[in-house]
Amino acid sequence: MRKYLAFAAFTGLAFGSTWAQVDSLATEEEEDYSLYDNVSFADAGTKAYCTNKIEGLSPSKLISVGYDYQLGYNLTSINTPGGQVQDVYEQADFARSNGMRLALNVPVISRNDLIVQLGANYWNQGYSLENEGIDNPIAAGLAANGLRTTGMNLTVFKPFDETRFFLFQGSGDLNGDYSFSDIMPLKYTKYSAAALYGKRVSDRKMWGWGLARTYRVGELNYIPILLYNSTNLANTWGTEVLFPARAHVRRTFNPRSMLFMGYELEGNSYRMYRSSVPQNDLEIRRGELRFRFVYERSLKDFIWLSAQVGYRYNYSFDADVLPEGQEFFRGFFGDQPLAMEQSLTNPLYFNISLNLVSP
Repeated sequence: MRKYLAFAAFTGLAFGSTWAQVDSLATEEEEDYSLYDNVSFADAGTKAYCTNKIEGLSPSKLISVGYDYQLGYNLTSINTPGGQVQDVYEQADFARSNGMRLALNVPVISRNDLIVQLGANYWNQGYSLENEGIDNPIAAGLAANGLRTTGMNLTVFKPFDETRFFLFQGSGDLNGDYSFSDIMPLKYTKYSAAALYGKRVSDRKMWGWGLARTYRVGELNYIPILLYNSTNLANTWGTEVLFPARAHVRRTFNPRSMLFMGYELEGNSYRMYRSSVPQNDLEIRRGELRFRFVYERSLKDFIWLSAQVGYRYNYSFDADVLPEGQEFFRGFFGDQPLAMEQSLTNPLYFNISLNLVSP
């Protein structure tokens, strides 16, 4: 970089001197080139690194304050300890579920050869039950206590050269029906991580592949992941994909206004810490697919508004018994019996947030 700055300085000074001579029509003495004796050029071996962005990519959110709202839906619950049906509970009718979503992401190291970012998040989900007093302990517990997530995360972007990079994301989330006056022990924290190797093949395209340890499907799973971000030459269309977690097609109206069409997979495992349930140590395996439209627009400078409307499809809401939070791996093909089989109907949902984005 220094060699380009030096060359620009040299060219700018020489051109400026020539322009001044022509404009004034004055006779000047011959230029003293000894003035440039101290100009030095960078070593040709200086290493360049790729960035973590491409042209047209949506801006990263540093601070986000949001509100999520789901329209009414139904819950059915069947108690199946050991795989045997014991109780079929009354259907619960929820008028709505809603809550605040807060997120903070702070860069702690930002160099050409390394970017490290720390983050924190808090989600609260309340449930409004229409048929109160029903025989359904899960529904009663949700209506009384809700569900919440409090977590921290770490993101590391390490470029190797002008095209190749390594990306790591790790998080720890405390999920359950706890309150801050009756907080759950930290031993119930759920840990997730993802690591991938990728290439930034041009200023308009990057891809990568890797492996994730995740609870997005509700329970612990290990799955391959694929990153693919692209922007067309006109900067009007693009893709932002981290499959299977989320995938969107982006329509850019201008650099301050974008529309996204796609889906996101949300989920985690929530401990019923305060609720009265048939078995002790019950955890709800919550996973949902959100098919959605997202509109994002700059209100002023780096303050952006994000508005979502979509369809929430229930992927999982079953429950397992986990004494002392002892996790086990069922995966997609395990046959371990569920403690409770549950299903939700699928409502429309809305989400709006105000965000401070990175430059």
